[in-house]
Amino acid sequence: MKIAVIGASGLMGTKIVSVLEREGIDVVKASTSNGIDAYTGVGLERALAGADALIDVTNSGSFGESDAFDFFRKAGANMLAAARTSGVSHYLALSVVGTDRLVENDYFRAKLVQENLVRASGLSFTIVRSTQFFEFFDGIVNASAVDGVLRLASILVQPIAADEAATSVARLAAGKPANAIVEIAGPERLHLPEMARELVTATDDPRPVELDHEVRYFGVSLPKDGLLPTSAAASGDLTFHDWLSRNMVSQEYA
Repeated sequence: MKIAVIGASGLMGTKIVSVLEREGIDVVKASTSNGIDAYTGVGLERALAGADALIDVTNSGSFGESDAFDFFRKAGANMLAAARTSGVSHYLALSVVGTDRLVENDYFRAKLVQENLVRASGLSFTIVRSTQFFEFFDGIVNASAVDGVLRLASILVQPIAADEAATSVARLAAGKPANAIVEIAGPERLHLPEMARELVTATDDPRPVELDHEVRYFGVSLPKDGLLPTSAAASGDLTFHDWLSRNMVSQEYA
């Protein structure tokens, strides 16, 4: 089996490639660093030649940048066209749990456009919506800082380690297309402020964490369960506490 990973040099792309290679799968590592550009379409057909499946883990900008819509619309259209031409039989796109509830934010609205392009393409597909990765929580917490205080609403999250998410994505791509949305998440539901307190304690961050029910999540008003999967998603075993402990130990002895 041959699988092309578009966006192979990013956090998830790198991890997915490693999983696929350990499984003995022939992998095409496609990214702008080796001349394959999803946004312009340059090199896509070459990257997909002979590929059975395509994993789209391309990304653009941050949660607050409006150029994400242009990127996902153009890159998605280019990858889907190349996949049709190359005879790809399984198109897998990585998205975010709650995307359809976060459309007040430009980035998530753009992700929903990406999902819709895939579903309307006529190709056999799997859309994998993942909860937040542990690796991103430092940025999520820092985005809540106001005058030296971390202000967070009491939102529930069910985050997952990027390594475990990558394993799930790789296995889904190597299997039969679901022709549906599949959700993946970690093993436990946590309150965002509690995670923030554990994070600042572990990193000796002196900033206080305060509960603020008026705070929005990247500009979006959400109910308490607005970031949780709607299905009984569970693919990860590693808890945030254990991941954080391992991460701190590895940094201490690096």
